[in-house]
Amino acid sequence: MSVLYAVLALVVLQRLGELALAAANTRRLRRMGAIEIDRAGYPLFVALHAGWLASLALFVPAEAPPSWALLGLFGLLQCGRIWVIASLGRHWTTRLIVQPLASPVRSGPYRFCRHPNYLIVAGEIAVLPLAFGAVAIALVFSIANALLLARRIRIEDAALAGRAHAPA
Repeated sequence: MSVLYAVLALVVLQRLGELALAAANTRRLRRMGAIEIDRAGYPLFVALHAGWLASLALFVPAEAPPSWALLGLFGLLQCGRIWVIASLGRHWTTRLIVQPLASPVRSGPYRFCRHPNYLIVAGEIAVLPLAFGAVAIALVFSIANALLLARRIRIEDAALAGRAHAPA
């Protein structure tokens, strides 16, 4: 198996595991009274990520030599991803879920950055294709991701600003 396909297989397995965790967390949060904001936008993110991985599999030659430095950076981004998920714990989900009266998480990477997961994903979308010389894929999907994130962050920030906060 080529390095590209091995890395893609690992990323796909990781994402499938994350989707299962996110679905369980989403169901639990909804039972606790949380509401989903921007349900219509979610399929756009699913399509973006599926298209990104499919583009890498379809358009990058299997024998493309990797940049080990960029793959190392991608590995560091995965550590950041795990840190985000661990910091949010049972509140982590791939959907935009707002739980009334819940205080925002301010631990882990959230001490340093308001949207660390979005920053990490932006890095992943650029770095993985670049690690295999796929500049066009990195560029196209980075632009698409930036457009979707700009929309989502606007909606998320508005929803969080309008939410009643629990007493501190």
